[in-house]
Amino acid sequence: MTASGARSAVEWLAAVAPDPDACRWEWERNPLGVALLPAGRRWDVLILPGGLGRGALDVLSRLVDRPGPVLADLGETRLGFFVPPGTAARWLGTGVRGAGSGSWIVVPYPGRVTGGVRWVVAPDGSGTLTDPAVLELAMHEAAAHIAHDGDKRGKEG
Repeated sequence: MTASGARSAVEWLAAVAPDPDACRWEWERNPLGVALLPAGRRWDVLILPGGLGRGALDVLSRLVDRPGPVLADLGETRLGFFVPPGTAARWLGTGVRGAGSGSWIVVPYPGRVTGGVRWVVAPDGSGTLTDPAVLELAMHEAAAHIAHDGDKRGKEG
């Protein structure tokens, strides 16, 4: 990520904070390089289990030029896809958690590696989000692939 790309991503993310200046200050001085930001203003986050999330991101990467921002926790046991606000309140899906209005998420500084959470797809500052309908299709394809691989392993054993 270029320095100007990181700056525009920082501005886009910090704009949702109750005090954007304090958010930027926290990012710059916090040794972990993270800030808590409210979901539900410019984006919601759909949190998928790691295997399904990685599979869905692989499919998304083939379907769209650039998916919206995606976070991963340590070990990629969960991936968080940034989607339009209001999505989390309407989402019905087993094993998928939503962070929407009233939720806060840990967000790392764009372009900086932290110890606990990292960007798999960093925001570019343009406001690009993942289309929930496209994400759902990608999840279905990823789940079918996971089930197919499981069936193959079961028949081999």
